[in-house]
Amino acid sequence: MENLTIKQLRYFEAVALHGHFGRAAEACAISQPAISVQIRELEETLGQLLFERHARHIRLTSFGEDFAARVRPILRSIDDLSDLARASHAGLVGKLRLGVIPTVGPYLLPRIVTDLNATYPGLDLRIRETQTEALIADLLLGQLDVALVALPISEPGLVEVPLFDERFVLVRQLGDAAKPVPSSETLAKMRLLLLEEGHCFRDQALAFCGTPSSLPRESMEGSSLSTLVQMVASGLGVTLIPEMAVALETRSADVSVAQFGRPHPTRTIGMVWRESTPLADRLGDLAERVKQTVAS
Repeated sequence: MENLTIKQLRYFEAVALHGHFGRAAEACAISQPAISVQIRELEETLGQLLFERHARHIRLTSFGEDFAARVRPILRSIDDLSDLARASHAGLVGKLRLGVIPTVGPYLLPRIVTDLNATYPGLDLRIRETQTEALIADLLLGQLDVALVALPISEPGLVEVPLFDERFVLVRQLGDAAKPVPSSETLAKMRLLLLEEGHCFRDQALAFCGTPSSLPRESMEGSSLSTLVQMVASGLGVTLIPEMAVALETRSADVSVAQFGRPHPTRTIGMVWRESTPLADRLGDLAERVKQTVAS
């Protein structure tokens, strides 16, 4: 086992977690051929296959499952050594890897980053924006320190700290501004423009309408809130967006914005991190700072 490396173990864990060489390579910021070579070399060193490879998917072998169970605590311990050094300093210093979902990043990050840079001058903030599932995977892999997401996550081993609640608003054509705001039941029968599958905000919007996310709909999908708002302006339907996005996304679109009646559709935005990280106290302070920034 002389050739076994920490890098190979990290690549193995990424592939095991993502179940896909391409997505694992993206998460590790290397090419797919490179990660495939590393996994093959690891299998040769072990003398055992770690994955069953099929045309469209891969899965862990029985040996791979046992191997994964032993690799995870080893890598978490290595990550904790680095975090332990950072936690010994007063305040947050050094590299901090922050994940954020796309329906929060463009609207909240400018305020947060400005405040954090002023509060923690020794902080080197690294930001990754992607969907919730990928952020949680990166947290568990130790590739992120903390993430801004919609709660709850309900993932064992993660701490969840609520920051604030936020309402959803209805976006419709400007000519519809005087019309009554539809109920959730009425909205479910309208052409509701949605984000692509994988976005938690899509599921939250459908939940408000009482519509299962798996139910086929005569609707259109967009990759961003900006796209949805522009689609509404073009007369293609109506959409829901979080309140924090209104100022930015509607400034160049001929649309109207309306508040729903009670019960208001809302989401809870919070921060999550690994409960085992030595940075837990520092991240708790960070969450409180972000909460104050948002409230001000």
